[in-house]
Amino acid sequence: MGNGLSSSELKEFLEEKYVKYNTLSFIDSDPIQVPHMFNKKEDIEICSFLTSTIAWGQRKTIIKNSFKMMELMDNAPFDFIINSSEKEINNLSIKHRTFNEIDFRYFIKRLNYIYLKHGSIENIFKKFLLDNRIHNSIHNFKRIFFEDIHPKRTTKHVSDPYKGSACKRLNMFLRWMVRKDNNGVDFGIWKKVSSSDLSCPLDVHSGRVARKLGLLKRSQNDHKAVIELDNSLRKLDKTDPVKYDFSLFGLGVFEGF
Repeated sequence: MGNGLSSSELKEFLEEKYVKYNTLSFIDSDPIQVPHMFNKKEDIEICSFLTSTIAWGQRKTIIKNSFKMMELMDNAPFDFIINSSEKEINNLSIKHRTFNEIDFRYFIKRLNYIYLKHGSIENIFKKFLLDNRIHNSIHNFKRIFFEDIHPKRTTKHVSDPYKGSACKRLNMFLRWMVRKDNNGVDFGIWKKVSSSDLSCPLDVHSGRVARKLGLLKRSQNDHKAVIELDNSLRKLDKTDPVKYDFSLFGLGVFEGF
């Protein structure tokens, strides 16, 4: 393995960092704190999806604007999505980098459709699972999300692995929804998708660390790199490979590895 570590030494190293960073104190500086304000499954699911959608840029700004979105929805996102009027939706105003009210309004309307037609976001991801990989589900979720007439600009806010994207934000959302342990960070509220199906959220930080550790050779942070990293992490823990997201992220962001 890279960095002169054997496979068992690498696993031990990553396990140690996973334990260090998968703690409640992690929530204080992470966007996952926003959905932690809710207890109802649908509220957590909706808030997590919207928060993860704008999760790029400075973390403080992501958190601030995610809380603002919840305030605009009266801190009751599921009720707002199901019951809000056209006028209430059209009064929404938000801006986070390239995500603005045009995108936000479409997201609200489309989430309304998803809950009324499919019952939940989870049901779509379960329906399209293929070969214990989440990629096909992400692809079909985007297809369904944009089946209706939509602003062309909004499509960039939901990524598609089949177009080469690493889908970092959606994979982070899925980790939040699916992973279940006793540490209280990830929610584990989805029961129809398994942790073993998930992909690690790949960005500049986790990619850099993964390459230094010999988990990833590909230089680009794209869909092919995600598959390569998935295969490496599944060799270390096939039932819960994305737990090592905590390790890679912590090493990259907090330790400057």
